[in-house]
Amino acid sequence: MAEATFKDIPEIFEVSSLPDGYREKADPLALEQVELGESLVARTEALSTFRELGPPDLVHAVKSTGRSGQRDLGSYHYVSGIDASSSASLAAYINSLTYAIEEPQAWFSNKPTWKVKNGCFCSFNAFSRVDVRVDVKIPGGVIAYVIDLRGERHEATPEIWQETYLSAILRTILYSDDPTYYLDAYRRLEPISTPEAELRFLQAAEALFLKGWQVGSDPEIQVATVVSNHLTAAIMKYFGDSGRFQFAANLFEKLTVREPEVASLLAKSYIGMNEEVKAIQIIANAMKQTPQSYTLLHTQCDFLRAKGRTEWALKLARQAVNCAPSEFVTWEKLTDLYIDQGQYEAALLTLNSCPMFTFNGRDAHRNLTAARIHLPVKSSIWEVLPEREKTEDDEADPALQRLPAPGLRGTWARAYSLLTRLVSQIGWDELLKTRSAVFVMEEEYRMQKAQTDIHTVVNGDGEGPEVVIHEDGTVVPAGRLASGDDLDDNASTRGIVSPESRHGSAKGSTSNADLKGEVEEQPNGIPTIRISTESNREKAKAEEEQTNGDAKVNGVHAAGAALQQPVQAAAGEAEQENSDSTGNAGQGSGSANAAPSQEPFSFSNKRLCERWLDNLFMVLYEASNFYLIYCVSLIPACLQDLRVWTIFRAEVAHFKTQHVAYRKTGMEWEILGDLGLRLHHKEEAKEAYQRCLDTPRYSVKPWSKLLDVYADEGDLMRSLQAAIRVAAYQHGEYAELRYPTQIARCFFKLEQIHGHAKIWNTLLSMGLPDPILVIMQSYLTYGQIFKVEGYDF
Repeated sequence: MAEATFKDIPEIFEVSSLPDGYREKADPLALEQVELGESLVARTEALSTFRELGPPDLVHAVKSTGRSGQRDLGSYHYVSGIDASSSASLAAYINSLTYAIEEPQAWFSNKPTWKVKNGCFCSFNAFSRVDVRVDVKIPGGVIAYVIDLRGERHEATPEIWQETYLSAILRTILYSDDPTYYLDAYRRLEPISTPEAELRFLQAAEALFLKGWQVGSDPEIQVATVVSNHLTAAIMKYFGDSGRFQFAANLFEKLTVREPEVASLLAKSYIGMNEEVKAIQIIANAMKQTPQSYTLLHTQCDFLRAKGRTEWALKLARQAVNCAPSEFVTWEKLTDLYIDQGQYEAALLTLNSCPMFTFNGRDAHRNLTAARIHLPVKSSIWEVLPEREKTEDDEADPALQRLPAPGLRGTWARAYSLLTRLVSQIGWDELLKTRSAVFVMEEEYRMQKAQTDIHTVVNGDGEGPEVVIHEDGTVVPAGRLASGDDLDDNASTRGIVSPESRHGSAKGSTSNADLKGEVEEQPNGIPTIRISTESNREKAKAEEEQTNGDAKVNGVHAAGAALQQPVQAAAGEAEQENSDSTGNAGQGSGSANAAPSQEPFSFSNKRLCERWLDNLFMVLYEASNFYLIYCVSLIPACLQDLRVWTIFRAEVAHFKTQHVAYRKTGMEWEILGDLGLRLHHKEEAKEAYQRCLDTPRYSVKPWSKLLDVYADEGDLMRSLQAAIRVAAYQHGEYAELRYPTQIARCFFKLEQIHGHAKIWNTLLSMGLPDPILVIMQSYLTYGQIFKVEGYDF
């Protein structure tokens, strides 16, 4: 069946279309319920599950030998970048497949010749939520129709074709370099290859701009709007990565007349063009019409932050939160600015207030049982890639593989990034102190509850119900225990009130001057915390320094003492409201039998920590401490982000002092590099990725990460070497588009520094194989065609 495959085009063969000899080897259960074209049936059934842009286009082909008794073969693959503006362009792609079938190896071969009998091209319309399909019979005609969510056929109108064309372009741009989106047999082609095609894209975007909210938005945006959706994200990405903001500005100039809120996108475009004065004038005029637009406020925040005016930006960020309190991005921006200002307690409180959304990944097809998957290897890239086979370098320590942080997506990943930025600035110990200062810790909560219950019993009249005192000190009335109402059940949502505040009104309240905890209201609306346990914190710090002062193992500090494990915070689903607090017990005028005076816990200036944030603390602790695990062999490998990182760095230092080679597998180096980037240790992450390249592991990630690093540093030669490997890996995965890609984005950065001619001549001097040289020069040719900055020198 080798001659029934396409050359250099991936495809998945359907089980039902296998010849008899191959059907015997297939899963018999899968053969019972399938028929030719099962991928089309499965797509029709899944149409109602597509939430936003939809999956890539599906191409189904039926191949036949024309001989009687010979079973037809059905195969399919995914593709993006095809012009979906008419049935003719889609039919042309299917017709091109007829020339891609492999020919028999010898002219005297008796094997049958396979030809494409018919094909179907499916493209999802994200605006109208329908699937546009084109059936092509060879030889024969072309039939175009629309399938709605119920599976019914309709006629394709010009409006439907325009929406389908734009939907296909948006998918290509946004899915082009998404490392988390992977499909078998996915072919990515150039969406816009000429200035004329770009003009058509702009015209379609202008016509459908006000419908852009219908295609959805990024997972960090709760409600898609006219300016926050996949359409605007694709426009800003397409023109922003190449630095050609003038085309985006021309589009937004026309749209601002109809929708004033688009001024935020227009201002961003002018700032990208270094037209800052004009951008500020546009924002000032737009704020008079739409003063409650958080996108306009964020544009001003970004501009002021770039100019170092973080205190001004902070006021605008607070106003943005007031305008859109249910959006994650407004709270994220406010947290970021608090960190810039060094207001870490306020940053932690703001992060705790962030609304978190369930992550929904990109739309994808349902995986079907495949007879086999044909993934041809391109001979032009063999010379620069390692062998694609599993070796011992593809194995890693299970503790490294179980790190939870890489699995975070959407708002959870963004919140974790803020937390790691915070710990990179103030350190783990100081972060824990800040956390205990602003949040109610679980131990504090239990002690407070025990004191409250005991105080209730001691001050009672002796005729109350019997009570049960648990081992942890909690006092529960027997009647409540019998009814099954556990006091802990509602601990996460009930406010924390000191015992005196509950009974002070009956016995005479003390004045505010007797409070152990004070709250000073600041202009930012978040209290500055002054609590009575400050001396205890200093004492605990001194004890910790004394304990950990001289603990060393082979010249390296013991890993177990390097990081303090975070104490569990009292769980809460919402912020705790401020509670009234009173002075010491026994000072009321009517209390004859007062309890012994002791220092109360004052929680009136503390909040309940959200459970998701408390979990992120544990994720950060486990990941960081792993950088210690390997440095001291006495520490068991049972902890996993800040813990992992600390252990690893200590191990590296230990091996250097012993002049011993430090060895890891390729996959372990890659995981440690990712860990370093997450924790904002760029130099250590860079070193880990470089060490990963010394192993024969087949992986594009270290080359891709180093390409970004080298491009930011302006290192031309290393950037080109990394770009060559990334391009080879991408072509090996059938990504044949030049832009928008990571390589093109990095090349455009280098062109602004070194110029087009220097990069071109450097490539020529490297002595690359001709196929690789042609691929690399195509990125520079794209820059010349579209006149990216630096193309003319």
